[in-house]
Amino acid sequence: MKLIVASWRRLTLGVLAVLLVVSSFAVFAPTASAETYKIKLGSDKGLLQFQPKTLTVKPGDTIEWMNNKVAPHNVVFDATKNPGKSADLAKSLSHTKLLLNPGQTVTTTFPADAPTGDYLFYCTPHRGAGMAGKITVQG
Repeated sequence: MKLIVASWRRLTLGVLAVLLVVSSFAVFAPTASAETYKIKLGSDKGLLQFQPKTLTVKPGDTIEWMNNKVAPHNVVFDATKNPGKSADLAKSLSHTKLLLNPGQTVTTTFPADAPTGDYLFYCTPHRGAGMAGKITVQG
């Protein structure tokens, strides 16, 4: 009887050790890392445009907006022209405060559950001059 109990004990410890090793792979498996992209507000030549004006990202990625030239600039996402038509999402992505100094930055991170599609944005002071762009979110 002692031999059977000892065998069961060893078998149980062996199974637990295997489960521990297998579960550690699941915990420490690398996840896809989010990317950070840079968009300049105002071109290097001083034109009223975003540089680049189009960009493709994935949910979870971040955009760093850098005030470049011909300030002031900001970044506003238009809720009526974006996937999901969510005013809350557009507001969370936007930076309505004007950036006045060259080199100033703000960031926008697309949520992990952001709907895929084209997100249209513009600079409020220079919208009439055509300072607008598009970010495509792909799953």
